[in-house]
Amino acid sequence: MPGLLSWNEIRARAQSFVNEWQFEVSERAESQSFWNDFFNVFGIKRRRVVIFEKKAANLSNISGKGRIDAFWPGNILIEHKSRGSDLSAAAVQAADYFHGLKEAELPRAILVCDFHRFNFIDLDNQGQETTFTISQFPDYVGLFGFLVGYEKQVIRETIDLNLEATKLMADIHVSLEEAGFVGHQLEVLLVRLMFCLFADDSAIFEKGLFREFIETRTHEDGSDMGSKLNTLFEVLDTPEDRRQQHMDEMLKAFPYIDGRLFEEQIRTAFFDSQMRLKVLGACDFNWGQISPAIFGSLFQSIMNKDERRNLGAHYTSEGNILRLIGPLFLDELWKEFKHLRNLKIGKRKRLNEFHDKLAQLRFLDPACGCGNFLVIAYRELRALELEVLKELTDGETKSIDIRFLIKVDVDQMNGIEMEEWPARIAETALWLTDHQMNRKLLEMGLVYLRLPLLKSPRIIVGNALRIDWESVVSPNELSYILGNPPFVGSKYQSAEQRSDMKLVFQNVAGYGVLDYVTAWYKKAADFIRNTTIHCAFVSTNSITQGEQVGIIWSWLMANGIEIYFAHRTFAWDSEAPGAAHVHVVIIGFGASNNKRKSIYDYKDIKGDPQIVSANQINPYLLDGPDVFIYKRSEPVCDVPRAGIGNKPIDGGYYLFAPEEKEDFLKVEPNAAPYFKRWIGSNEFLNCVERWCLWLGDASPKDIKSMPHCAALVNKVRRYRLGEIPAKDKSDCPNNKKRNEQTQKLAASPTRFHVENFPGGHYLIIPKVSSERRVYIPLDFGDPNEICSDLVILVSDATLYHFGVLSSSMHMAWVNQIAGRLESRYRYSIKLVYNNFPWPENPTSKKIKTIERASEAVLSARLEYSECSLSDLYDPLTMPRNLLRAHKELDKAVDKAYLGKSFAGAVERLQHLFKLYDRKLKELSLSAI
Repeated sequence: MPGLLSWNEIRARAQSFVNEWQFEVSERAESQSFWNDFFNVFGIKRRRVVIFEKKAANLSNISGKGRIDAFWPGNILIEHKSRGSDLSAAAVQAADYFHGLKEAELPRAILVCDFHRFNFIDLDNQGQETTFTISQFPDYVGLFGFLVGYEKQVIRETIDLNLEATKLMADIHVSLEEAGFVGHQLEVLLVRLMFCLFADDSAIFEKGLFREFIETRTHEDGSDMGSKLNTLFEVLDTPEDRRQQHMDEMLKAFPYIDGRLFEEQIRTAFFDSQMRLKVLGACDFNWGQISPAIFGSLFQSIMNKDERRNLGAHYTSEGNILRLIGPLFLDELWKEFKHLRNLKIGKRKRLNEFHDKLAQLRFLDPACGCGNFLVIAYRELRALELEVLKELTDGETKSIDIRFLIKVDVDQMNGIEMEEWPARIAETALWLTDHQMNRKLLEMGLVYLRLPLLKSPRIIVGNALRIDWESVVSPNELSYILGNPPFVGSKYQSAEQRSDMKLVFQNVAGYGVLDYVTAWYKKAADFIRNTTIHCAFVSTNSITQGEQVGIIWSWLMANGIEIYFAHRTFAWDSEAPGAAHVHVVIIGFGASNNKRKSIYDYKDIKGDPQIVSANQINPYLLDGPDVFIYKRSEPVCDVPRAGIGNKPIDGGYYLFAPEEKEDFLKVEPNAAPYFKRWIGSNEFLNCVERWCLWLGDASPKDIKSMPHCAALVNKVRRYRLGEIPAKDKSDCPNNKKRNEQTQKLAASPTRFHVENFPGGHYLIIPKVSSERRVYIPLDFGDPNEICSDLVILVSDATLYHFGVLSSSMHMAWVNQIAGRLESRYRYSIKLVYNNFPWPENPTSKKIKTIERASEAVLSARLEYSECSLSDLYDPLTMPRNLLRAHKELDKAVDKAYLGKSFAGAVERLQHLFKLYDRKLKELSLSAI
């Protein structure tokens, strides 16, 4: 087995080491030979991995410089002293070198020694110290198991460590690319280099063998490095018994890998001296510590020049992946195992059956990218298998043939990926994960290296929305479908993506507004029909909000799909700097009846969820009936009608900034009575002053008496005909032809396309509002003002209507039902307002209570008359008395609905959906 000796042999070598060195006293004369022999105890050729007398910064020296006696970057730092020296002082001296080391070079342990005594400091175990004499060394060799892989393996999952590894590869990639080695050939070479670097540090190769090959078998100028690498790749693809007799002995030391990883012949890459040094520098990094799941995403990003500038922006944390695979399959498997482990009768038989079950599970990620979800799923499956094996063997492993003990393998993992590069990374990451999990068998005292790689994951390169998933894996064999399909809103889809949507949805009405991710739901639903396959996808939360719900979920549920579990909205953040913050949901579903349902609700979208059982999970991810909310032209309740504001289609010629208005009135003073304040969403929220010249009520005589006004009317007429551009020049007739309706409006150029001038009391609701606000700011409008179509107007509104629409009850509805413009609320009359269930038959007392609470909110605002609504409703700056007034209003509105306060948004929504469902049934009965 490459690089691994049995413990018995290690102890025998340790005793020989003791016999040779126990009487040595001089620090310098024999120290290097001493440490050569020390590493040989573990079968490690020191020259491959350990550096003697490495120059490094040292805080304890006056010069600030020093030399580390022996150093294996990322593993161990050794300080050697003459016999009888103060080892405590030597340990302090050793620690002082850390200041000058890179993050990836920081050792896991410090070892100080004076030939006779050893002091071992375990930095991975809170600096625990172990002291022993050289004669006791055979009894303490277990401390050094991490040097050769005899340890409980803990993969370093920190983003910084994996970013460091990726930067090393990115540097090599850039050098090769700039030298003209590009495309598929470069992709293959980098994947192979990654495998070799990992193999060098994780007992696939003898420790440091790959580094020594580069260092001793290639010229310093790098001129022959490409050809030597190709020779090595050929060797790695050749079984030992078929290799040529006169092959270099070092090449013979490399194992046969197979798995098609080194099968393809590629062109020779030409290196120079600096490129060779970069590869050697990468060899110094401890690749055994990386997480393939994290590193795969980072490694993928180096192929894109733009993404390379921000490595890690697309890294998905393992914690987020576990949120999906836990409820999908892992939690239930662990629960079943723990039950079997405690059986008194038939335990072994049932555990063997459970083990066989694990080996029969098949997974498909139809948007697998570089394999993150498959890698973590496979790793967790192997971890569970290890616990099963511990129970089955009861610690007795001496007579076990490990080859027949391990049943879970990478061929259980299947994926579909659009591009070849991430697909190949996914395959390699799964092999690396397999090897890491094989090393965990060391916990049972077993050594297992699955070489050659006889089985492979099945990762198909292609468009998952256009290929038949049965060509990848049969639904009769498949257990789970999982993944994180692309997040692309309907407005941002490419022509090819729109074509994909058309192909997938075909006869589903209204699919044009759906996010791209919904196509994977549709494909999965078709694929799992009449099966027990369980699915789970990460999705943008927009597919459980707004008009998408009625389109995609009504089809899914009509075709037998039910939701098994759901993570309500939470922040799907990368831990990397500069990463995008996306609000997502996770939805687990299937086509068979599943009585056990769970909802994961987040009070803090960046925190941990609370898990609650559910009887039925509806498309809005609530425990409640399946309700689909569609656009309605009339309110479901007896409330004032809402409409949009005015839509001029005037090219901006009737709209004026304050200074523009003043300049205009200097030349046309008689126009003053026709100017009215213009209120759009920005003007309403931010107190922006803007004016509109309204000539719709002016007589032809009056207009002709004001030549500058008449000139504007003519410009609007010509703009509508497409003869001149808009006022700001952005809308030019050369690139935007006016439609027929707009041209008809040219016949009445003083009038607007849409006119809405409510008299008396009316409410203004901004169409778009920040998602950060606890409440959407509303206010009563002035009849002397003109509102634009960027706000919604509720005519004949009272303080009661203001109060209900300004409450947390209404905000819970908005948050769930409204669409989004980016992440901001997009308020809609037909979807949000007209479907909102108002309190049923509130008493006059409850109405009066809401009105008084509404007055208190408006009064609190008046205390800050200099502030805009945007300032007042910013969560960071919202005045305490205004917030308190809103809380009192919430209580009043809650009592109008339920008679008491609600516990939170989820409870409010559940109540609203029940009201809505009842209201629809009433409307249906009244229509009969």
